[in-house]
Amino acid sequence: MLELKNINFKRDNKIILKDINLILDDNKFYCITGPNGSGKSTLAKIIMGLITPDSGKIYYNGKDITSLSVDKRAKLGIGFAFQTPITFKGVTVYDILRIATNKEVTKKDVCNILSKVGLCAKEYIDRELNNSLSGGELKRIEIATVIARHPDISIFDEPEAGIDLWSFKYLTEVFKEIGTKAKGTTIVISHQERILSIADAIILLEAGTIKEIGTKDTMLKGILNSNCNAGGYHE
Repeated sequence: MLELKNINFKRDNKIILKDINLILDDNKFYCITGPNGSGKSTLAKIIMGLITPDSGKIYYNGKDITSLSVDKRAKLGIGFAFQTPITFKGVTVYDILRIATNKEVTKKDVCNILSKVGLCAKEYIDRELNNSLSGGELKRIEIATVIARHPDISIFDEPEAGIDLWSFKYLTEVFKEIGTKAKGTTIVISHQERILSIADAIILLEAGTIKEIGTKDTMLKGILNSNCNAGGYHE
């Protein structure tokens, strides 16, 4: 279980998050959504340890992890996929997936992982993680690295950002599988109706605060019909 208590964060004297109190249970699929600038990505980065809150506490299975570094949180079982994937000169797709699993894996193992995100291993396994890959390809490979690790908490920051419709088809299938076979906690930052509709619970942020939390059945229609629609909700 992940618990956030009274999380506050400012940047350049502007309030980004205010009094965030949140409990995320095991084996649940959560979507965090809200208008642009509502603090969604900042909240995800605070959970991962990429940003330190100004005040408040974060507990993981009852342990205070507020001061733990990114790598220590990763060792505890927290995984993160960036909105903009990172490239690595000289590192192949096989290399990054082998590192992600933290164990010896065969190319057949890597092939199985890549197939989950709609990539043909023969075409990608020996390619470098550089700008020769499209945004959608990099996004799917990064999601594959999180899947390969089997973390207890998986965080995906706007996984649909910058990818084409073909890649998005595979993306939604991946999250449907996660949603139906959840092992651990999955947190997705998203505006996409198709992703929101497969969540166990939706967390709505507005102006840095939690406005509402509920199931997709109670939340989705209201979100899509609200003024938040101007913030980018779409199918």
